[in-house]
Amino acid sequence: MKQGIHPEYEKTKITCACGNVLEVGSAKKDMSVEICSKCHPFFTGKQKLVDTEGRVDRFRKKFGDYKDKLTKK
Repeated sequence: MKQGIHPEYEKTKITCACGNVLEVGSAKKDMSVEICSKCHPFFTGKQKLVDTEGRVDRFRKKFGDYKDKLTKK
């Protein structure tokens, strides 16, 4: 390996939006994430509402009757 071209590997704190703090090794400084293994539905077994802006509702309103329009033709 060449000397002086690789980033420093150091302990990093990763903070989740749920408040969970993980300490890992990384080349980046402290990071924050929105979801982690403590609050992810796959690991918790609970469904969590992720659609806070109504994106799915807007999509259904815009394209919801598209299939009906195709079958009428």
